[in-house]
Amino acid sequence: MVRTVRRVLAAVAAALAAGALSLGLVSPAKAAPKPPPAGVDITGEGLDEPLRLRANVHPAEVVAIIDQVNFLGRTAQTTGPRKTDLGPKYTVVVLSGETPKQRYDLYPKAIGGPRVYRPAKQPDSRKTTAGWFFGRLSMSETLRTVGVPLERQLDTVSGGVGGGQRVIPEDAINPARDIDEALAELQRLLLLNVAVVVTITSGLAGIALLIRRRTR
Repeated sequence: MVRTVRRVLAAVAAALAAGALSLGLVSPAKAAPKPPPAGVDITGEGLDEPLRLRANVHPAEVVAIIDQVNFLGRTAQTTGPRKTDLGPKYTVVVLSGETPKQRYDLYPKAIGGPRVYRPAKQPDSRKTTAGWFFGRLSMSETLRTVGVPLERQLDTVSGGVGGGQRVIPEDAINPARDIDEALAELQRLLLLNVAVVVTITSGLAGIALLIRRRTR
């Protein structure tokens, strides 16, 4: 009987652990870090030929360019500024070895601030969501320092980078939306906790019932 109870306890513990893992409460082992990109190619206004930067020769420059696009998420704006407000375009292609993997269009002088456009069609045939993003304020200076022929921008923070001003639309700063997102996240966490408590309670009740039957 003792052995039977032990087996039941072990099975319940395994089930609870699996349930917690499926609910995201237990973090699996971290995946091995991906190797850094081998380099980037930049084309655009003022460049007679592509600017080819490779990590083994220009590591700092490659990291600086990757930093301009590595923060983009899945949620993007479906419409961007008017074409006349975008200014010069510079296309960045991220390479793995010599194989193009990702493509982004950068607009460092866009009115209202730098913009990034991510096309749905990517060089590696990977499916993604096309959309517009606000770029980093340092975009113009970063492109200039790696070799793109842009005028030096001294007021990167105070005056902005996009067309001399940093004008963020009111709908881009929405405290109510941030509060709603925080409440939704809190509700999800509470539901996860309730699910775990119910699972544990059910397991303990099953064990108690089994022990009562065995001891009769």
